[in-house]
Amino acid sequence: MSSTVWWEGAEKTRVLIAPDSGCGGNKPGELLTLRHPKSENGTCFLFNNEMLQELQWFKQSYGSWFLGDYISEDGSLYMATPVDPVFILLPIFDEARMKKGENFGKFRQLDEILFVEGYPGYQHLLSLAEKCMEIVCQTQEVGSMKFYRLDNSKVLAWLSCKVYCLKNSLPELDKNYAAQDEKQTLVDSVSIVGEYLKTEPWLKLLYDHLGLKFVDPTMKETNMENLPTANENNMASSISIQEKANKKPGKQTKQAKVETGSKNIRDMFSRACKKKC
Repeated sequence: MSSTVWWEGAEKTRVLIAPDSGCGGNKPGELLTLRHPKSENGTCFLFNNEMLQELQWFKQSYGSWFLGDYISEDGSLYMATPVDPVFILLPIFDEARMKKGENFGKFRQLDEILFVEGYPGYQHLLSLAEKCMEIVCQTQEVGSMKFYRLDNSKVLAWLSCKVYCLKNSLPELDKNYAAQDEKQTLVDSVSIVGEYLKTEPWLKLLYDHLGLKFVDPTMKETNMENLPTANENNMASSISIQEKANKKPGKQTKQAKVETGSKNIRDMFSRACKKKC
């Protein structure tokens, strides 16, 4: 069963709504408020059929929905995108081991680890954590009880795997990455994965583990804000070319071909849209 709706924004867009593989089963989905792994702000997630999805809210200045003969003035859009639960649970497990200095920390049971004051939603993830967190944890069993403790080496191995999988996929998804050197693509991949990691300790440890120079994401964003826009660059380039042509009449100036409509896939991973629960 699927339906078609229209969204009116800068231009009319046709959106096909169809069943998602993560929305099957008899149980209705649950909206959970969990801490974002990087900012620690309360963020809305959809938990359905043992799949965790991040819920995001997007709205342009002008937009509306056309639903058959009915028009909804509110053109906002909710998007639920799958997210690896290990990213979401990583800071919770890190705090739960109560690591101090060179001490490895304590082994804890899952129900203890997932008891987070002010965030009862974590209790719903008990079965999910049991399935996925062994990849980054050491475990011990005492009788019928199982205990977990986060392991740094396992976390870094898991993060490295995520980064290299992304690095191999980016050139296939975006031709802009195919044109740049592999090291820069690796740095970009770490930056994308870093959207779900705290700078201390994980992002810095990941850079060091991969033999890369650490780049402070906040400094990078500040520098990007000070860069001229694409229109300003094109205008400056055009003025420069015109000046050279005026200085050397009779000589044709070859202008570099500029691709139009090309967008770096890095923008797709931007967290610019507003979260709303």
